[in-house]
Amino acid sequence: MSLSRHRRIGTGLAASTAATLAAIAALPLTVVAAPAPADAAAAREAASWLAGEVADGALPGPFGSPDWGLTIDGIIALSATGVAVPTRQAATAQVAAHVRSYNSYDDWGIEGFTDGGATAKLLYAAAAAGADPTDFGGFDLRAEALSLVAGADAGHQRGRITSRTTADSGPDASNTFDQSFTVLGLARSGDVPQDTVDFLVRQQCAAGGFRLYPDTGDGPSPSCDEQAGATLDVDSTAMAVQALLAAADEGATGAAAAADRGVDWLVAQQHSDGSFGGSGPTTGANSNSTGLAGQALAASGRHAEAARAAGALRVLQLTTSHGGAAADAGAIAYNAEGLAAAVGSGIDDVSRDQWRRATAQALLGLAQVPLGRIGLDLPPSSPGPTPTGTASPTGTASPTPTGSPTPTAPASPTPSASASTTAPAPSPTVSATAAPTAAPTAPGGAGGLPTTGAAITTYVLIALLMVGGGSLLLLLSRWRAT
Repeated sequence: MSLSRHRRIGTGLAASTAATLAAIAALPLTVVAAPAPADAAAAREAASWLAGEVADGALPGPFGSPDWGLTIDGIIALSATGVAVPTRQAATAQVAAHVRSYNSYDDWGIEGFTDGGATAKLLYAAAAAGADPTDFGGFDLRAEALSLVAGADAGHQRGRITSRTTADSGPDASNTFDQSFTVLGLARSGDVPQDTVDFLVRQQCAAGGFRLYPDTGDGPSPSCDEQAGATLDVDSTAMAVQALLAAADEGATGAAAAADRGVDWLVAQQHSDGSFGGSGPTTGANSNSTGLAGQALAASGRHAEAARAAGALRVLQLTTSHGGAAADAGAIAYNAEGLAAAVGSGIDDVSRDQWRRATAQALLGLAQVPLGRIGLDLPPSSPGPTPTGTASPTGTASPTPTGSPTPTAPASPTPSASASTTAPAPSPTVSATAAPTAAPTAPGGAGGLPTTGAAITTYVLIALLMVGGGSLLLLLSRWRAT
């Protein structure tokens, strides 16, 4: 190769590289994050509305007094979406200061009663909110929950969460919601005993769905299949599926297979518009059942069906575009009738309690963070670090209704974590035990999924410089060899 030919090549390469660099320099370097999924945005809007309903660290019941079960639902909803962190922390502290107001009858002057379902729900909520479940308001909720699990001498009721009482109060009121929170809470706070998982699996019938109540008029039946005419329930199945997925992650035997059968049954129950209904008085399509089922579908990887459920929920969300009041935009109606009434005349004081309960559960079907992952995975589209330092969506896939008193299932006679058709009686606002307030911490960041949607302009620039530089070195090396 002649020196003059080398110079011509070098001059041409230099000109080409300069032109390339000039073109790159002309590109806008603004970092653009991928737009947030519509469902995640709708979930945050719903959570923002719900946060605005919190007063003095609690969500009120129908008579204005703090409703601790509903407040826990709100904490879970805010944890799933990452919305209103100070509000969530204040509510977590208030619940911690009123543990006995929720899981006992102490405030009513009835000592010696501890509700198993409420204790299990508290255990789960503390873990999901990033608090210490072993020192929540001065109580070791994990130890309490374990002490309420029936032992080997209980026969086919072994592993069931029960309530402790000093008096003979008849059959235990715990149900499949309570058992699911037990498995979830124990899985999130340490090892989950196999007995608790086995009892939950026994509430599943051969068809795949789960019954709500283990008891019949003749007493507890050994399993769902042994109960004649057992009613399978969408809400209970959705809760059980998520609890079993969490147990499977901890190595529990039989949990994954039971969860698979449960989600197959859920898919078969989905209406053509993507919605779900419950059982008994909640058979009609409603946002509570749809939210829980949608969350379970997403947790199980059934994303197409979960997306259809989310679509049905968005239809029930109040927006200013269809005439809703701006102050209540984001709230989710229980059903189409409730939405129509609010669009026409706003959310009145009588129906506001139902809107709070519906929104807290329904938005979980929009956020699609599994119950087993709330507080561990970053919420969808929450800020997270990227190589360029720009916030971007996290891409988190699919966690739960909260099992609190909601319009999705028959009422429980105790202040447990079960669902109910009507709001429970308001609990007193002052804890009889004056438990110290826990200082909740933000949800842990462990387990967050990689961020997505970061701009790639910087990487393109680096790559082109490397390619151009490599080409120049290659030509120089060839010239030296001639």
